[in-house]
Amino acid sequence: MKRVMIVGQPGGGKSWLAREIGLRTGLPVFHMDLIHWKPGWVMRDDAERLAMATEVELREAWVFEGGFSTTYAHRLSRADTLIVLDTPFLRRVWRVFTRTLKQMGRSRPDLPEDCPERFDTEFWTYIWRTRHSARAKNLALIDKAGGKKVYLLRSRRDVRRFLGTLDAARETGQEAAHGAAAH
Repeated sequence: MKRVMIVGQPGGGKSWLAREIGLRTGLPVFHMDLIHWKPGWVMRDDAERLAMATEVELREAWVFEGGFSTTYAHRLSRADTLIVLDTPFLRRVWRVFTRTLKQMGRSRPDLPEDCPERFDTEFWTYIWRTRHSARAKNLALIDKAGGKKVYLLRSRRDVRRFLGTLDAARETGQEAAHGAAAH
């Protein structure tokens, strides 16, 4: 496992899982939100985002989490492992809500400085509006993954089991088996 692509919807646990994989494997972690946003919640233009995402994708090793579906085909072609977080809608909404309350006025580590957590009606509308379409797009990546390792994680138990295989692999000095594949 050298290049891990993680996708999922807001509140699905992508950033947290990426950090945990990075801690357990030593792989560098990249968050798409750091590419999407400049300080002050200013979105970068598409060309700049594409160039920055491509620069990450061309590296030898990474855990790369987040959206920007324009880059999915190239990112998936470079990845050796795909993780799709398919967290239930109500759990994701609860996580976004509690995250916002806990981090209110502060920038999270997966966001640029001066992007404080806030209640944003546009973001909540996006979560609602894309709850089916984004899920379908993420799940469709499984069929496009070819011979890559693919893991569909739908619950906290799935995530714990996956991370447990990384811990076991680290203890034995072998590459993790990662549990059950998505197919």
